[in-house]
Formats: sequence, structure tokens, C-alpha cells
Amino acid sequence: MDFIEGEILYIDKPLHWTSFRVVGVVRAKLCRRLGIKKLKVGHAGTLDPLATGVMILCTGKKTKLIESLQAGTKEYIAQVRLGATTPSFDLETAVDAEYPTVHISREMVEEVLQRFTGTIEQVPPVFSAVKVDGKRAYELARKNKDIELKPKLLVIDDIELISYNMPDITIRVVCSKGTYIRALARDIGTALHTGAHLTGLRRTKVGDITVDDCLTMDDMDRFLDENIPPAIHENR
Repeated sequence: MDFIEGEILYIDKPLHWTSFRVVGVVRAKLCRRLGIKKLKVGHAGTLDPLATGVMILCTGKKTKLIESLQAGTKEYIAQVRLGATTPSFDLETAVDAEYPTVHISREMVEEVLQRFTGTIEQVPPVFSAVKVDGKRAYELARKNKDIELKPKLLVIDDIELISYNMPDITIRVVCSKGTYIRALARDIGTALHTGAHLTGLRRTKVGDITVDDCLTMDDMDRFLDENIPPAIHENR
């Protein structure tokens, strides 16, 4: 493999890691093995620290493919807790309000989920990387600044209920680039006349790439040893 010229890597992002950290660690490992100081490495689609799953990294000239790779349809498995909200719509922040759930049935959840298929408008979370006046929204949100984000058009190709164990539900979502599953959880809660937030998220597919195609970070050293010949170390 020629990582300097350009390669594509599929990584199963670990829980609590930022996407930036994954890129940084992989770049550092590659530079060390290749005996170089700099290497262009980028990723095709950010995952939140509390999410795991498919993350595509590109090196060298393959970074030119990032935009097209980002456009691929994505699949997620999401755990949603009904009856409570958090400011970040996930577990990054503490519960700030609780709501009744006794009126919610499995049939009601399944009916509501179908309302979110097709082209929909979604307001991004304030705890997100969306830019507001040149600053990231999450930076302003953490300073308790009032933020008003504009809704975006996106496409939900498919959404299904995998498990129903109140107050927790698990859903599978197939969606377009730019979809915030945290915001989808918020909107599902609103449609069910309660609150909701994300308690777990795994990206299981990007385009044709699945989790089964991905390396774990624990596998990375072995993978690089197998794909960077010893001669490279000696010649640099």
C-alpha cells in the first residue's frame, strides 16, 4: 500500500474518541512507520465522541475523494430514551427536563417513525459543529449563548423500530449526509408528545462499507506492519 500517494482506510471509531483524535493517531502512526514528518490525512464524515462505527479516512491524493465519499448514504443503529431531554440531545449533558410516557404504545412509536421518512426539515443541535457567525455552535452553546439555527433539508430513506422496552427504544435509520441522529431523537420525542435523547449511536454503514469492513484502532499497528514493508523503514 502506498499511503503517501494515497489510500483509503475504514476505521471502527471507538467510543469517547473524537473524529479528530482518530485522524491524529492514524497520521502519527503512519508518519512514524514511513519515516516522514508530514502526511495529508482526512476523514469523510464526523462522528460524535459518544458514537462508534464506520469512519472513512483518506491519505495523500485520495483526500480529493472525501467530498464524494461523504455523500454516501449512511446507516445508524440508535438507542433513544423517551421521557427526558438533555441540552445536547445525548449523554454529553445532563437531563434537564422529564416528561410522561404512559400514553406511548409500540404502535404509536411505529406510526410516528414513519412520519420521518422521505425529505424532511431538521434543525441541527446547538451542540454541533455548525458555524454561526464564524464560530462553532457548540462553542456558543457551552457559553450559554442564545443560538438560532436554520433548518436543513435532508432525506431519511428508511427508519424502523428494532426494539421497544419503555422508556428505551432502538431504531435503525438510513439517511443522507448531514443528518443529526441526535436531532432526530429530539424530534421523535416531540412527535410522541414527550421528551427524548440519544443514549447510544453506532454508524453501521457508509455507502457500501459496513462495520465488518473496518479496522479497530487495536488492529491498526498490526495492519500497518503488514502493509508497510520493512524496506521503507530502512530507506528513510
